[in-house]
Amino acid sequence: MTKELIISAAAFGLFVVCPRMAGMTHILKNYSSAPMIVTVLLGIVISIPLLLLMVFVFSKFGVWGALAVCVLTDLGAAFLMKEISFKAGLETFIIAVFVIIGVKIAPLISSRIVK
Repeated sequence: MTKELIISAAAFGLFVVCPRMAGMTHILKNYSSAPMIVTVLLGIVISIPLLLLMVFVFSKFGVWGALAVCVLTDLGAAFLMKEISFKAGLETFIIAVFVIIGVKIAPLISSRIVK
């Protein structure tokens, strides 16, 4: 393994555990009685093919294609969460909207700071 691969993989692993994930964990804890550790482990297994799909779409269509996949998975999460609680589904949807806004605004802000 190259140094670049190890650093990139470590960064990706750290990025997957992000503030958005903390928000989703909070929603799951508040609205579900399912054991959190089992939920997380099962969710990891379910997410592997979805992550591979996102990478494939990214390689073919770039960041906007990958974002489209992510938006669809977020909407899917919101749709599923509404089965537990409408409020949980709505909160999941709101988190997704803020992520989309952040992706659009982040380059604009960073280009003004770093020239």
